[in-house]
Amino acid sequence: MANTLKKRGQKFVKRFSRTSLKVSEESKEHLKENLLQRFSHIRNIRLLIFEWSLLVLALIMLSVTQAFWFGDSYADNTFVAGGSYIEATLGRVNSLNPLFATTSSEKVLSRLMFATLVANDYSGNPGVALAQSIRSNEDGKVWTLKLRDGLKWSDGRPITNEDIMFTLDLIQSPAVNSIYDSNLENVKISESENGEIIFTLPTAYADFASALEIPIVPKHELDDAELKTLVEDSFSNAPVTSGAFSFNATQTTTVSDEAIFYLSGNPYYYDGTPMLTSFGVHTYLDKSEIVSALRTGNVTATAELASIETGQINSGSFEMTNASINVGAFAFFNTSTGTFRDTALRRAVKQGLDLAQLRAAAPETKPLDYPLLDSQIALSQYPTPIGYDQAAAKSKIAEISGNNRPAISIVTVNSGFLPAVATNLKSQLENLGFDCNMTAYDETQDFVANVLSRRAYDILVYKIDLGADPDLLPYYHSSQASGGGLNLSNYRNVLVDDLLIGARATLDPTLRARKYESFLEHWVADVPAIGLYQANMLYIYNKNVRTFSPDVHLVTELDRFVDVVNWAAARGTKNLTP
Repeated sequence: MANTLKKRGQKFVKRFSRTSLKVSEESKEHLKENLLQRFSHIRNIRLLIFEWSLLVLALIMLSVTQAFWFGDSYADNTFVAGGSYIEATLGRVNSLNPLFATTSSEKVLSRLMFATLVANDYSGNPGVALAQSIRSNEDGKVWTLKLRDGLKWSDGRPITNEDIMFTLDLIQSPAVNSIYDSNLENVKISESENGEIIFTLPTAYADFASALEIPIVPKHELDDAELKTLVEDSFSNAPVTSGAFSFNATQTTTVSDEAIFYLSGNPYYYDGTPMLTSFGVHTYLDKSEIVSALRTGNVTATAELASIETGQINSGSFEMTNASINVGAFAFFNTSTGTFRDTALRRAVKQGLDLAQLRAAAPETKPLDYPLLDSQIALSQYPTPIGYDQAAAKSKIAEISGNNRPAISIVTVNSGFLPAVATNLKSQLENLGFDCNMTAYDETQDFVANVLSRRAYDILVYKIDLGADPDLLPYYHSSQASGGGLNLSNYRNVLVDDLLIGARATLDPTLRARKYESFLEHWVADVPAIGLYQANMLYIYNKNVRTFSPDVHLVTELDRFVDVVNWAAARGTKNLTP
C-alpha cells in the first residue's frame, strides 16, 4: 500500500513539473511576441502615449487638488481653548477680598474670581447666577432664594447655604464695613427648613433682586478670621474663588503699588470652564502708563481710557468698541448750603447753560436730560425741561445775587470726559456772572471721605450708576442727604420722598411709571441736578482676540465679563461636520 502511494506521488510531481515547464515556455513566447517585439512600434505611437500620460497626470493632480479643496471646506481656522489675556486696569489693589473691592482694579478682580448670587444677563436684566431662583411674595417684602445644586469652590469643596449665610452675616456686621452693607440694611435673613434663604425687608422693594449682586466668600477659609482685621487676612492675598477664574499668582513690578495678578480658568465654575488658559490683570496708577502698555503690546486690552486719550494707540493693531452703559453724568448742585440753596438761582443757571456745548466736551455719548433711561422704564410723558435763554438767565442771576459775582467751587474727578465737561461748565458759569474755582480729584477713598461725604462743593460734576431697574431713592430721598448717603445734592422734598418710596415698593410697572413721571416734574422744577450725558465704556482690545459679544447689554462696565468663558486668544483649525 505504501509503495503504491509513493509511486502515485512521484508520477504527480513529474506531471506538475512538465506542466510548469510548458507554461513557462509559453509565457516567454507570449511576452516576446506581444511586448518585446512591439517596442519597435513605440516610435510610431509616441504622441498618443504622451497624450495619455498627460491625461493620467492631470487626473492625479485634479484628485489631489479636490482633496485639498474639500478638506478646507470641512475645516475652519477659529478660536480654540488656550492662550492668555492681560487686561490693564486703573488703581492699586489693597485686598482681593471681594467684600472690600473699591478701586477699578479690585472690582475687575472681584468680578473675575467671585460669582454673585444674582448677576445681570445678556439683556441687562438681573438674572440668576449662584442662585437657581429668586422670587418675591405678593407685596414685595419677602424674597426667597434657592441655591444651585452642585456648586463648588475653586479648591473643589462644595458651596453651600452655610457659605451664603456666613457672607451675608459678614456684610451686615458693622465691624466689617463691607461695600455691600447698604444692600442689606435692615433686612432680616433666615434659612427655611427646605434649604431656601429668606430675606424679609422692612418695606417693599420691587428691585431687591438687583441688590443681591453680592459676591460670596468661603466660610471654611474665613471662619476663624478676626472681623476687624478681615481685610488683612491671608485670604485677601490668595483667595479661594467661585468665579470663572481662580487665583494663581501675583507678580510685583518695578513701579510701587502696581502688580500683575495671574488667574487660571476655574474648572468648577457653574457656567463652564473658560476657553482662556490664563487671565492677567495688570494694575496701573496712571492712564499714560496704560497707553504705553498698549503701544508696546504688554497688555491685551483695557476699559480705562476715553476716546480723547487714545491718540497714541496704533489703530492698526487694536479694535475699539464704544458701548453705552447705564451710568449718568450730572452736575449736582449742593442745595443745602452755600449759593445754590436758592431754587430760583438753580433754575436760572439751568436756563443759561448751553447743554449742547457742554455735551460736545463728551463726544460719542448720548445726551441725558433726566435721571431715568428709556431702557429702564417706559414713561408715557416727560416734563418739558427749562429752555435755553442766556440773556434772560444772566439778568435773573444778577437780580438774585444783587449784581455781585457769587464765588462757587466746582468739583469733579479725573475720569473720562468729566474734567473737560467741568472746565466747559466753569467757563459758561463765569460768563453768567460767577467766580469759579474748579478742582479735579483722583477718585480715592480720601476723595470719598473728604469731598463727597462732606459735600465739600457747590457743584459736583460726577457719574452715578442708574442700574438695570430704576431706583432713584438713593440719589434723591431726604434720608440719603447725609455723609453716608448718595443724595449728592442734599436735596429734600417730602413729596418726592413719598413718590420714591412708592415707586420702589410698587410691583406694577404701570403704576411705577406714573410715580416716576410725577417725580420728574419735581426734579425738573427744583433742579437739584442737571443731566449731562449717558456714559459709555470704550473697550480697546487686540485684534487677534475675542472679547465680549456685541449682543451684551452693559448695565455697568463690569458686565463686559458676562460671557468671559467665551473670550479667546488662541486660534486653531477645527474640522466641520459635512
